[in-house]
Amino acid sequence: MELVKNIFFNTDKLTPFIKLKLFYTGKFFSDNSKQVFLHCGFGNNWENVKNIEMIKTELGYQAEIDIINSSTFNFCFYNEKNEWDNNNSENYIFKIEKADLSLISIDNNYSLISPRKLRRFYLWKKKFKLSIYKAVILLPKLISGKYKRKIAN
Repeated sequence: MELVKNIFFNTDKLTPFIKLKLFYTGKFFSDNSKQVFLHCGFGNNWENVKNIEMIKTELGYQAEIDIINSSTFNFCFYNEKNEWDNNNSENYIFKIEKADLSLISIDNNYSLISPRKLRRFYLWKKKFKLSIYKAVILLPKLISGKYKRKIAN
């Protein structure tokens, strides 16, 4: 999603606890800067400030950041010459929406049994699908008599 000119996110809205992929195709990309850094923080007071070196791709410079539970995500860019792209001294500021937890059922009985049951269910489901596939493929061959068993030498 293009948020402002030359800045793209991999998501439609910012919510806490997501891994955000940010793409930048602004003046440093067109100037062909060797290194571009993302300077970012959260909230009105720029808490948890980080400087992340961005990776140059065909789509622009790219960085990944974990969005924390805060009110806003603030960022700007700078290059190896210490030139800044900070939205004309206004910085780029985006509101972080609160996650909708109404669809999530919270179970306070955390145990190791649940993942094991889930894994066991997943394996049985795969085995069941494989047996159905084999039956659909092999059964007509067995009935028609065109099934030949491969004999190992």
